[in-house]
Amino acid sequence: MTWFEAIILGLVQGLTEFLPVSSSGHLAIAKALFGIETSDLSFEIVVHAATVLSVIVVFWKDILKLLEGLFKFKWNDETKYIAMLVISMIPVFIVGVFFKDKVEALFGDGLLVVGCALLVTAALLALSQFYRPRQKEINGWRAFVIGIAQAVAVIPGLSRSGSTIATGLLCGVKREEITRFSFLMVLVPILGEAFLDLVGGGFAASSVGVGQLLLGFIFAFASGLFACKAMIRLVKKASLGWFAIYCAIVGILCIVL
Repeated sequence: MTWFEAIILGLVQGLTEFLPVSSSGHLAIAKALFGIETSDLSFEIVVHAATVLSVIVVFWKDILKLLEGLFKFKWNDETKYIAMLVISMIPVFIVGVFFKDKVEALFGDGLLVVGCALLVTAALLALSQFYRPRQKEINGWRAFVIGIAQAVAVIPGLSRSGSTIATGLLCGVKREEITRFSFLMVLVPILGEAFLDLVGGGFAASSVGVGQLLLGFIFAFASGLFACKAMIRLVKKASLGWFAIYCAIVGILCIVL
């Protein structure tokens, strides 16, 4: 991987992480277009950690408020919200512990898996626009269902933000609330994976150079800041149907090509 390719992939990751179009799928597409081959997922972990850092920057006030409520050591709105976030992490924790090797194998299956998963993303986004249940608050059950959507979205091409936001909408959660919840629920899983890879020596044994990893991180973080703020505005005003059309077109192209 060259420095230029690392910059391009970092930008792709940052711009697509928060839009419901699958960042992992677009990374796979970009790698195929540039003919980039890596023997591990260290670069993907680094750029995902960068976009998670951009979430912390955007939502730092919300995170600080949650932590302040948590350290009051009593049951309140903040501790309840944190409990919902913890519940949402259970499915992805199970997948990470018991099915990590199978998930990593999917990233080497080419664009056919990506194309099919993008079509599933398109269908889920479209369904969320046509089915409008009565609005409800996030509770333990809905948090777990949204967490299942996040766990399944480890498949490249199945958008994490698209899956969790669409699932939340189908459960009746308000658009603004599910967007915030979707962005916050990814913090611990991604940062935890990056930490485990770091202490486990995964980065040291990576086939990607330190300079390329650093460039990918910087550009993913910068573009992630932009995309995160843009997605918040888009969810409030724009229809997710346009993203469904985009995912369907790109998915068909991946399958055909």
